[in-house]
Amino acid sequence: MSDLDLICADFNGALAFLRGAGARLDVIFPADAPHSAVLTHEGRTVRLRARADVAEPPSALPPFEPEFVVTRAGDACEGRAGMRYRDLIPSRLGGRYIASHIAVEDGPVADWVHYHRVAFQLICVRRGWVRVAYEDQGEPFVMAEGDMVLQPPGIRHRVLESGGGLEVVEIGCPALHETFAEHAMALPNGEGDPERRWEAQRFLHHRAAAAPWTRWRGGEAQETGLAAATGGVADARIVRLPPGGGLEVPPYRGELVFGFVFEGSARLEHEGPDPLGPADAFVVPPGKGWGLRDASPDFRLLHVTTEELPG
Repeated sequence: MSDLDLICADFNGALAFLRGAGARLDVIFPADAPHSAVLTHEGRTVRLRARADVAEPPSALPPFEPEFVVTRAGDACEGRAGMRYRDLIPSRLGGRYIASHIAVEDGPVADWVHYHRVAFQLICVRRGWVRVAYEDQGEPFVMAEGDMVLQPPGIRHRVLESGGGLEVVEIGCPALHETFAEHAMALPNGEGDPERRWEAQRFLHHRAAAAPWTRWRGGEAQETGLAAATGGVADARIVRLPPGGGLEVPPYRGELVFGFVFEGSARLEHEGPDPLGPADAFVVPPGKGWGLRDASPDFRLLHVTTEELPG
């Protein structure tokens, strides 16, 4: 039977209608504000789009376009599986990176076993908790505040339930990428090989409660092991400062320099003083130094960097 190409401005409503009629969802993108999906129904492939000119995922990583960004806490939009997404890098740095502040309602999550076509992707819990399952990682486990996972390219996974007003920060490359439904695998699927690699990266579950605080550039940090898990592609840490304190960070020679304020306030110093509060985010271009000043007693910062990613 021939394929169908449907265009509907009410994308979410049309998708719900098709799935309610028995269509199987195979691919959807982007995650933060979906506008395209591929489904299978009665032997036909159905392509659903919000409009005719939607952007398609790139076949190679887009060129990196650095810029200085400060994003304030604000409203979110409806994304995949009923999650609420807030864009932390509106320009996407040329389409190279996406960073999202995601909120999920308490209770079961309408997710399914899936994977992403990405070069890099991590998730860190800001508030609440979430129970997740990952390919070859044993039984489902709970991520709590400060916990992080590296999702290697293509690893199958599923969000099961959440509570405590779950909020996470997710960073991915490229910015526009597909989510593929995995219909042939159920999770959990066993322990597998703990050293297995997906495109030279291994799964990482960083547990904040077990991580020590060590000195870092005038403050303290909880290191995550991300550099080892990615083969040096990326690194991440949670940073805290003494009340009223600050730090200086020298120029970085890689690509992404990203910060997200988990709690508290401080003053970012780069092109000029920029006050930072809870849920604010920033990006500093590589080759540029930056600093923080006048931290509140509860200040906590997620700090992520990446090297030049392979195409």
